[in-house]
Parts: sequence; structure tokens; C-alpha cells
Amino acid sequence: MKTPKFAKSVIPFHIELKNRINQYFELSGKTATGGFRIFSKALLLTLALVYCYVQVVFFTPASTLLCILLCMAMGVIISGIGFNVMHDGSHGSFSKYTFLNKIAAHSTEIVGASQFMWNMKHNVIHHAYTNIDGVDDDIDAKPFLRMAPSQKKYKMHRFQHLYFWIFYAILHLYWTLVNDFVKYFTGKVGEIPLKKMKLKDHFVFWVFKAVYFSVFMIIPIVRLGFIDWLVGYLLLSATAGLILSVVFQLAHTVEHTHFPMPDEATGKMEDEWAIHQLKTTANFATRNKLISWYVGGLNFQVEHHLFPKISHIHYPAINKIVKQACHEYNVTYIEYKRMYQAFWSHIHFLKEMGTAA
Repeated sequence: MKTPKFAKSVIPFHIELKNRINQYFELSGKTATGGFRIFSKALLLTLALVYCYVQVVFFTPASTLLCILLCMAMGVIISGIGFNVMHDGSHGSFSKYTFLNKIAAHSTEIVGASQFMWNMKHNVIHHAYTNIDGVDDDIDAKPFLRMAPSQKKYKMHRFQHLYFWIFYAILHLYWTLVNDFVKYFTGKVGEIPLKKMKLKDHFVFWVFKAVYFSVFMIIPIVRLGFIDWLVGYLLLSATAGLILSVVFQLAHTVEHTHFPMPDEATGKMEDEWAIHQLKTTANFATRNKLISWYVGGLNFQVEHHLFPKISHIHYPAINKIVKQACHEYNVTYIEYKRMYQAFWSHIHFLKEMGTAA
């Protein structure tokens, strides 16, 4: 597939949005980055992960149930670090200082995933070409799951709304142990070529993989034994995989989001980029402060896709501005008031994809 090209804006909707958001920051005197609120969250999550790890590996509780809960807690915390620290850092919105953004972005290496591969997959491809089949790697789970109307349907897809959780649970395991290496050795994210890796990129990739395998595999196996480590690691990974999958899928693969394709002859998309983002992205549970805190504002996915360089701590405020602009320009804004509503919509979407032609 040729790289899709978005239509030029007839109505300067994106320009108007940017002007209003810029005005908000000018009048409020705030910076677009995270500041103390995000630093304190990063510190809390990091200390929580270290505490749980040390308790399980070096001061292993006698209670099996407590060990299980600690391993699952690490999965919850790892997801939280990904949502809050790595994600903002990779977009350059964690801090006004470049070196702090780089440190935050590379927190993904500590929990098993390559920052270089994530940046290409997420920042470069997913954010530019959201829900475009054949380009956006986030909706490519073939052949096990059918995540877009243009994808081939198999008989097993009739049941994907029942078995999807199995593949969501292995996401973290597959990501850290298989997918990063597939991208590395093929030099591609799906069918899109990777940006050429410099010597330092190769070095960082292998060094951090070695650190991750040492911390989460070798040391625990030596301390706990293979079977205990395996059970604990699978619990951690399955917990992280389920949480990461559900949060990201609720933002783009629900009943009301679109999956537009470029014109076969010209490669052009029907909509301008900002309109495309609004058609392919959904918010959920934006008034739930606990969910917003934990998922790093990813429940405000519309605002994030329109303004990825703004820290998630500002999303509740700019949410109102974006909604007002959409109302004035007659642009559809997709939002589910409760998380369970978005979750059921995702299940219904999977069921529809499994049965529709």
C-alpha cells in the first residue's frame, strides 16, 4: 500500500483547534508539559514496582496468595508506568527538558519493550494513520482477530468476541519476547520499513533487552526456582497484557469508530487529518478521576491524538475546548460516559467483525 495522503482542509478545523488550545495555554500561563504532578506520579509508580519486586524476589512471602497478588500488582504497575511515564516521555510531553523526556521514554525498556520500536509503531505510524488497515499496526492481529472491515474473515472469527481475552493476555509476553525481535530482524513494522537504526540504537536495544531478561528472568529463577518464577512471570505478564490491550483497544476499535481506506488509485484519504482522528478515535470515562489518573489520560484519546505533545494532565481542560469546536463545526465527537459502556461496545464490535461480510 502507498503511504496514505490526507485531504487538504476546506474548513480550517485543525488550525482553529490549535489556535484555541494555544490561547488556553497563553491565558492560563501553564506549560504543555507535565510538571510536578507527573513527576510525583512517576516516582510513586517506580517505587511501587521496586517494592513489589523486592518483596517477591528477595523477601518471598510464605503465603502463596500474597505472592500471586504481588505478581499481579507488578503487572498493574508496569501498565501504569507505560501509560503515564513512557507514553508522555515518548511524545515529549513529560517535561520541558529533553533529557527527562528521554529518560521517561526509555522506562519502556525496563519493563520489556524497545523504545525505538515503540516510537516507530506508535508515534510515527499509529498517530499518523490511525485505523487504516495495512498501515496501522495496532489493528493488525491477523489471522486470530479481525479488527477492521477490510480484513479477511475466517470461520473462527465468529467466536472472537469470546476468545479475544486470551490474545490480549499474551500481548505483553509476545511484545517483549517476540515482536520486538521480529521488527528488529525484518526491519519492518508490519509492511512499513523501520527508520534506519544507528549504532547507538542497536546498542541500546540489546543492552536493555539484556537488563530486562536479567531482572525479570535470570535473577528470579536463581532466587525462586524455575517453576515459581514461571508462574509469577506469567501472572505479571498476563495482567499487564490484559490491561494494556483493553485500554488501547477501547480508544479505536468500538462500534462508532471508522476504518477509512485511501483511494486505490490516488492513495488519498477522504478527510483532513484532524477530522480523520475524530472519526477513528473514542473517549471513555472522562469524568472518572481514578481511571484518568491510572491510564494517564488515555481515556481522553481524542485530545491525545489531536495534541500528542500536550501532557495528559491537561486533557480534562482542553477536552471542553475540543468539544465546543466540534459542535460549532458539526464534527462528530465519539465518547462513552462509562468505561463499561466502551468495553461492551468493543465486544459488540468484535462480534460484528466476526459475522459481517
